[in-house]
Amino acid sequence: MRHEHGFRDATPVATARETLLDLVDPVERTETVALHAARGRVSATSITADRDIPHYDRAAMDGWAVRAEETHGATKRSPRTLEVGEGEPVASGQAVRVHTGSPLPEGADAVVMIEDTRTVGASIEVYDAVASGRHVGVAGEDVASGETVVEEGTTLTPSRLSLLRSLEVEQVTVFERPQVAIIPTGEELVSADPKPGEVIETNGMMVAQYIESWGGDALYRDIVTDDPETLGEAILAEVGADLILTTGGSSVGERDHLPEVVDDIGEVVIHGVAIQPGHPVGMGHVDGTPLIMLPGYPVSCVVNSVVFARPALERVGRFRSLPLPTRSCELTEKVHSKVGRRTYTRVHLERDGDRYLATPTMTSGAGILSSIAQTDGIVEIPEAVEGFDRGDQVEAVYWE
Repeated sequence: MRHEHGFRDATPVATARETLLDLVDPVERTETVALHAARGRVSATSITADRDIPHYDRAAMDGWAVRAEETHGATKRSPRTLEVGEGEPVASGQAVRVHTGSPLPEGADAVVMIEDTRTVGASIEVYDAVASGRHVGVAGEDVASGETVVEEGTTLTPSRLSLLRSLEVEQVTVFERPQVAIIPTGEELVSADPKPGEVIETNGMMVAQYIESWGGDALYRDIVTDDPETLGEAILAEVGADLILTTGGSSVGERDHLPEVVDDIGEVVIHGVAIQPGHPVGMGHVDGTPLIMLPGYPVSCVVNSVVFARPALERVGRFRSLPLPTRSCELTEKVHSKVGRRTYTRVHLERDGDRYLATPTMTSGAGILSSIAQTDGIVEIPEAVEGFDRGDQVEAVYWE
């Protein structure tokens, strides 16, 4: 916890994340939405097929529908000759022209590809024997009636939605998007026309954009000044949201009231994490609503949003937790880190033949927003490592 000389201790990143996730409950609310509006949503029910897909035996190739046994022994030197038939059933000694996807005529049990035949007048010569079922898509081959096609808790991707459309599903029941209240704090913040000593509020807007891109509904609130009573009222007004995020006021300065405010109206469970940049991050809850106090420096705010707010949102929204994309690259310069602290270094990536080079842009400078806006990736330095040397292979994470 905080005291007048700073932080007594710093919680390891992994411990802080686990503690935060213990405060978070998955959303239970559901709603029904049209299939075309369900991309990225999480299914609240299991969905089973009420029919076979396809619902008929079909040709899987352009060619001729035949009785397989009548092609046995066919080769280029010794073709089998079949009469060209029309319609169905396919009689003995006949072949009927079919196209990919067309129903397999009654009486046929295989398809000979068009390139394995030659038309000779009213007959065809078959140069390749086929077994029963060859080049035939049977009913239920894609989906069988009664089969579960979507499990509860499944994220609805475009391909899954396409599968549901093939079953003529028009609506799906999904869990509601997590409601995330975002409260920017700081008496120096303004929304326009900053005077000396004032700055435009950007952290709250930035975090709201991240939340939306990760699948939540961002409730971006007005700026709240550094006044304990006002801060408390603003937080209490958001109790009932799935997650509350505050920006600024989380450190140990004279105007950093948030930790005490949260402790007065709820509980701070972690304050100070072994992370660079952004160690003044705090976590707690108010009347059962989990809360993250994000630092006010822009880079610190982004780092902690990705490291802590993103997994919290995934837990709340029941989203499948997927790692962010990475790129293996070679460092062009040495980067330093303090043992015991997990450091996130901003890098610029450049392709050099078959390899990628990562040039550190900034390791410090948590207040320089442009340094992350112009960054291609972030390199994570583990707690037990003092840094990486020039030429080391590292993984750069694409946070955007």
